[in-house]
Amino acid sequence: MDRTRLRPQAVTVLTVLAVAACYYATARLGLLQPLVRGQVTALWPSTGIAVAALLLFGLRVWPGIALGAFLVNLTIGPSPPYVLVIAAGNTLAPLCSVLLLRRAGFRNELDRLRDALALVFLGALAGMLISSATGVGALVASGALRAAEFWPTWSVWWTGDAIGVMVVTPFLLALRRARLPSGADPADWAEAAVLTVGAGAVTVLVTGVIGAPLLFLVFPFLVWAAFRFERGGAACCALGVTVFAALGAGRGTGPFAHHSLLTNMITLQAFIGTAALTSLVMAAVVTERRATYREIKRLCAQLSGKVDRQDL
Repeated sequence: MDRTRLRPQAVTVLTVLAVAACYYATARLGLLQPLVRGQVTALWPSTGIAVAALLLFGLRVWPGIALGAFLVNLTIGPSPPYVLVIAAGNTLAPLCSVLLLRRAGFRNELDRLRDALALVFLGALAGMLISSATGVGALVASGALRAAEFWPTWSVWWTGDAIGVMVVTPFLLALRRARLPSGADPADWAEAAVLTVGAGAVTVLVTGVIGAPLLFLVFPFLVWAAFRFERGGAACCALGVTVFAALGAGRGTGPFAHHSLLTNMITLQAFIGTAALTSLVMAAVVTERRATYREIKRLCAQLSGKVDRQDL
């Protein structure tokens, strides 16, 4: 076989295996705090991995998602035929999400307002309906779950998958373009440190210590991160807030105490959805505004140069 053909195939195989490994590893992390039947959790980061992989490497890496989903569900799921159904749903959901995003003209840079809205509403909320319905339906059909538990379990599944796309996918897309700033002002590093510590401390307090519903106290930090550090800061801050909120919902502490599972999932989904939407939209608006300012400045300099040459 020609080596020029073998090399791209080898790269594709390695990419697929890497996607499968990342999917499996992040799924095991998500399962550290299951809420229903040991396999349904409030945060499923693997969906964010899957959507990001399809956006970055193309649809050709879908076998890695299927393999990772099958292996992780095989260790915790019902009989193998139903595990195949669950894995198929976990594969089809991110595929449909990416197709919807492409249909909407989504750009991986997340530098436009329409990209942020598309990722939340099409990539997360709409696309993950497939995996949640398929997965919970398979559990009910296999007898592993009672029919009366369908909707509460579905709400947890959908919440976990959607949150994974809302926070993990933007983080990975921003991480791919991240570069260490050269000659950064020490004040910027100090500001980033204060922002990180403040956001973490407030999130821990409002989700695990304070019983009153004070989740809104996190939003100033999300706005701060988006305004000062744009996409990278917004994605990192939203990811940290999400992890602490999901842990609080799983433990039933803070504003998630003394409520039913369905109520906690609705609260968590509303909070994380609003937080992700706020940070992504703010970051996109700031990025667009600064890009417009730079373009206007360039055009003004160009026009000024032409006027100076004409005067001469």
